Formats: sequence, structure tokens, C-alpha cells
Amino acid sequence: MDHTALIALVGNPNAGKSALFNALTGARQKVGNYPGVTVERKIGQMDLDDGRTIDVVDLPGTYSLDPKSPDEVVTRNAVFGHQSGERAPDVLVIVVDAANLDNHLRFALELIALGRPCVVALNMVDLATRDGLELDAKRLAEDLGVSVIPTVAVRRRGLDHLRAAITAALPEHTAPAPVHIEHADRDEAALRREARRIAARAIVSETPSRRLTARIDRVVLHPVIGPLILLALLFVIFQAVFSWSEAPIAMIEEAFAALEGLIEETLPAGFLTDMLTQGVIAGVGSVVVFLPQILILFFFILMLEATGYMTRAAFLMDGLMARAGLSGRAFIPLLSSFACAVPGIMATRTIPDPKDRLTTILIAPLMTCSARLPVYTLIIGAFIPNRDVWGGIGLQGLVLFALYVAGIVSAIIVAVLLRLGVVKGGGGSFLMELPKYQMPLLRDVLIGLWQRALIFLKRAGTIIFYTTILLWVLLSFPKPPADSGLRAVDYSAAGRIASVLEPVLRPIGFNHEISLALIPAMAAREVAVSALATANAIDAGDDEEATAQSLADRLRGRWSLPTALAFLTWFVFAPQCISTIAITRRETNGWRWPLFMVGYLFVLAYIASGIVFWTATALGL
Repeated sequence: MDHTALIALVGNPNAGKSALFNALTGARQKVGNYPGVTVERKIGQMDLDDGRTIDVVDLPGTYSLDPKSPDEVVTRNAVFGHQSGERAPDVLVIVVDAANLDNHLRFALELIALGRPCVVALNMVDLATRDGLELDAKRLAEDLGVSVIPTVAVRRRGLDHLRAAITAALPEHTAPAPVHIEHADRDEAALRREARRIAARAIVSETPSRRLTARIDRVVLHPVIGPLILLALLFVIFQAVFSWSEAPIAMIEEAFAALEGLIEETLPAGFLTDMLTQGVIAGVGSVVVFLPQILILFFFILMLEATGYMTRAAFLMDGLMARAGLSGRAFIPLLSSFACAVPGIMATRTIPDPKDRLTTILIAPLMTCSARLPVYTLIIGAFIPNRDVWGGIGLQGLVLFALYVAGIVSAIIVAVLLRLGVVKGGGGSFLMELPKYQMPLLRDVLIGLWQRALIFLKRAGTIIFYTTILLWVLLSFPKPPADSGLRAVDYSAAGRIASVLEPVLRPIGFNHEISLALIPAMAAREVAVSALATANAIDAGDDEEATAQSLADRLRGRWSLPTALAFLTWFVFAPQCISTIAITRRETNGWRWPLFMVGYLFVLAYIASGIVFWTATALGL
């Protein structure tokens, strides 16, 4: 029985397969799902020069024959002829991106090794030429042992030569039998080395900028030097967060102080004046003052993304994450969690394996989000001396760097334990394409900073504002009897709630003030700062000397250093964010895992804070 020949377009994502499929088949195509799988199936027909009509199938993009997602399973099964209701293709048309040849050739070598008839479509050669890269297709064909046809699918260039190569590659008898031994064991490192060697031989000429990129990558992606450079960059960033922000923070503090003075001069003493000065300005203003530090942090993040280095940081972290049982795909969601755990957890939808995804969700709150920065900088500014340790390295920036590292290391340890226990399994690495280095556009960076500032100020104007007003009311009423000698904060409703919580937290060094601040901080971590500021403003009352003191000065006089260090440690671990809990509930479709996450993080926060407090006390700090 005669069968219509079938060819399959296969290759990495973003190689231009769909554009080539459309160019070869035109309007003669249909779209459906693979039998039993909700993955899109595109098949069409193409006329050859000898008059034959053959079927063309566009397989989902993949990086390897070891599948990590339903799409990649479909591609693997289709290549081997294992797809239900589908026959094995007679010819594999391997589509590679000419501008990313060394990355795409790794998968091409894996496919060619199967022994099936293959043709390589060297696609998007126009973009490679635009970027200053000229390739020798004949030499590439000699090294690969198959035909290599330069194409520009979107402009229909090279299609006649590709059809001729497909015709020549078609076997006399179609409908090959399925491959039962899927593929031999392969050395991934050897495949990558061979791909790089063949790609380098195929290069006729390239611009100095492309050669410079390769030379830079040899340094920044070095297995030893690369991680050290990454750590050094992070270290410089956290030094800058403190050193660059001093002047703008002072300006914001002066502006709020002037606004407070204006309100006190304009409005009569009473409920409204106290609410505006002790609640809104002391509470919200104490958080807004940290906006410069947040913008400095995001300035560096945006610059690293725009230059192309951030993807290389993901590459450096991939091996470490795989050893910790995390999927390499977890890096981007965890990186997003440094801004906020909510978008980070939502970004885990790109992780196909359910256990990998759940593990990433459960450790995302351990990434040091921007909401922690006001808490960190307040306590560090109050208790850590502003002096250099050695060589101009500031002690405050060093402590902030250590807090970020503590979050990352804790996440890795927790991931290992989760993979050994409640979420058993091992993560896998993933392949990524490295963008070329480029100069950041100042306009794009400024837009990114503007958006981040709006998000922060909106948060300060909504969640923090309403929580602060509510807390001020709870701290202000009921008022203690006249001449009772009782502190207004202790006698208030909020003070009484804190008194119930304080005995539980006292063993780890937390006082009544901290117990009070932790309750509203469940709404958002930075509310802890506004809670402390509001409580201290109410406590100061009409005492002009106490009112003139900054929040950092007042805390320095009331807390011990071990207590301050324990408080910092608490915020490394504690899940003080209702939004994170809510998004975890939505992404896991139930309360089981959100409650587990909250439980283990609070236990971890309590134990770690206790260890820090007891150790610091024993050392006499």
C-alpha cells in the first residue's frame, strides 16, 4: 500500500519553524490536537519538483529528546514514531537559527545521530548577516554529514533548494518503522563541545562585537570566575543601596518633617491633627522614605537585564539549582520574587513538572523581596555602624548583602529538604539562549524605574495607608485614665493584643513593641516600619525632645543589638504577606500547601531568630 511521504519540521523554540511551515505549505494546512494530547498539531501539504505531494508536520519546539513538558513529549514521540495514531516521519527537516548556531546545533547533532534521513534548514541567515556573521553552509554540511540549506522563511528565500534537498533525502519506500531503542546514551557536555567546534568551523567572518561577546562570555560564564563575578556585582549593588541613598533620603525626611510642622501650625490640636501627624506622616512617611534605596536596587536589576547579563546569571545558577533538586526553569520565577513573591509565584506556570513547580512556589517567599528593604535598612541604619570594614567596603552594605545571601542559601537548603520529603523528586536543568550584549537604553531604564516607583507609592497609598490608620486608631484608643502613669501604647487595644503575643516571642528576644509591629505587618512586610513609627509617635506624645528624634534613634535607645539582629532574621524567613498566601492558595488550588508554607516559614523564622538572639547574647554583643 502506498503512503504519502511525511516530513517533520523539528528544532529549538524560536528557530523559525512555523514561518518555514507556512512558507512551504501556504494555505494547505490544518490545525488540531495530537490524539489524546492537548497540544496543537499543525499539518499541511507541499508539492515537490518531481510532482509528488507530501505531508509536512510542524512539531513543537524542544531543546532535547529528553522531554520536560507535554510539548516536548509530543515532539520526541513523533520523531520516534511512537505518537498515537501517527507514523514516523520519512525525513527530519532540522530548523536552526543561523545567529545562534552553536546552541541549536547541539539538538541537531542529537537528531542526526538517530540515523534518520535529515536536512538542515539554516534559517534566518539574513539576521545573522545583519549582526555581522557570515557562515559557510558547505563546510557545515561536510561536518554534519547532511545537506545544509540557507533559508529566510519569512521572505521565502532558499525554499526551492530546500525542496530539492528534501526530494533527494526521501527514501524509496516510505512509512519507516518506529524506532524502538529511542536513542543511545549521550554525553551532554561532549555534544555541546562538538556543537561549538562545528559552529566555529562554519564561521567565515564575524564582526568584532560578536567576537567580543564570545570573549566576555568565556570569562563571565567560567565555572569558577563567573560565580565570583556575580557575587561581586551583587556586593557592589548592596553597597550602593546605602551609600547612594543618603542624600535623597535626607531630602524626603526633611520634606515630611516640614509637612508635619505645617499641619501642626495650620490645624488645631485634636483628633485630626494627631491622625495626620502620628498616623499618616509618621507611618506612611517612614516607609516612603526608603523609596530611593528601592529605586537604586531596581536600577541595577534593570541595567543587568538590559545588557544581557541577567540571562547569564540564570545560566550560572542553573547547575547549583539542579543539584538542589530544583528545575533550571525555576530561576526566572525566583528572580522575579526578589521584586515581589506574587509575580514570582505566578511565573512558576512555565515550569511543566508539578513537583518542580510546587517546590518553587514553596521557597519563593524566601527570596528577599523589595518589601523587606525598608525593614532591613531601618534596623541596619539604627544598629550597624556606618563605617568601612576594609578597603572602602561599608559594614552596612555588607550586612544587607549577608541578609540577601541568607535568603538564597535558606531557599536552596529548604528545596533540598522538600525534595527529600514532602515533594520527592529531582529537578532537571534546561537550555537557554544567551542574548548578545548591548548598551541599555536610558529611556527604557527610566520607564522601568518610574513603573517601580508608582507600584511602591500605590502600595504606600493603599495597603500601608489604610493599615496605618487602623493601627493608629487601635493604638490611640482607649486612652489610659488621667494621672494613671500608664503608657498610652500599652493601654490601647493594639497594646493589649501585643501583650497576649509577647510571652510567645519573648524567648527569642522580641519585646512588646516588636510584638505589636508584627501583627499589622501580616498585610505587608514594610508595614512593620510604619507600625513602629506610629507607635513611637504616639508614645512620644507632646514630648518635643522625643518627637525630634528619628525612628532609628528611638529604637537604638530601646532595643539591644541581639534583639535587632533577631528581628532582622525574623524577616528573612517569616511569611509576613497576605498577598503571597492568597496567590499560593490560587496557584495550588487549595489551602493545604499555603498553610504548610506559612507553618514551616514561621517555625523557621522563630528558630532562626532564637538562635541569632541567644548566640549574640552569649557573645556579649
